[in-house]
Amino acid sequence: MGTRESGGMMRDCEYRFEFQPGWFELTLTDRVETEALILAESIKKQFNPLELAVSERDLLRDLARRALHLNIDEPLLASAYYTASGNCLANFRLDAFVEDDDKPLPTPAETVPCILGWVDGDIAGEPDVKYLDLEFGSAVRVQAMVQKKRKLGFGRKLSEFIDYAVFPPGADHLVVVHVGWWSMAHTDELTALTDELVATMRRVPVDANGDEIKPNS
Repeated sequence: MGTRESGGMMRDCEYRFEFQPGWFELTLTDRVETEALILAESIKKQFNPLELAVSERDLLRDLARRALHLNIDEPLLASAYYTASGNCLANFRLDAFVEDDDKPLPTPAETVPCILGWVDGDIAGEPDVKYLDLEFGSAVRVQAMVQKKRKLGFGRKLSEFIDYAVFPPGADHLVVVHVGWWSMAHTDELTALTDELVATMRRVPVDANGDEIKPNS
């Protein structure tokens, strides 16, 4: 199976990615359970039942619930990374933040405390912050570990995430790529997958129907 391109649309552009095998798009339009179940069923059929370490029923339930959870705040794009055995290793979201008339967009440096403040838990250790120049704009990359309280307050659960906040020049918005995971044993693999995925990110101009506007078209 080769890479698969998916995209999330703004008013005048679409952000597209080449997803490696293992990523499954979970973006919902209406964000209702029926839609999530239909999507989950179509994805479940792409797994080999002989390789599954979970029941098909549990895989279906996980896909549907994950889709509903990832689409709560209406992202441009939602996805999740699964092993061939049916275990989810990471969540992906692409969100856009539009400039307000009375509040300009933050600078890359001002975005860092915002990113760290969005997490549902306490930052563990020192975040890794890098300022980058991507193909279509400046960006800040933040990687950090998070400690969250477990149910009933017993112990803490450790997770990790990478956020890329990207600032396309001249745009009235910024976009944030978020990938989060909870198995530290897969940190190296998921860090590489995230960076590889963001490297494929493209900003494509589109018309009112969402069709790409070709040069000289």
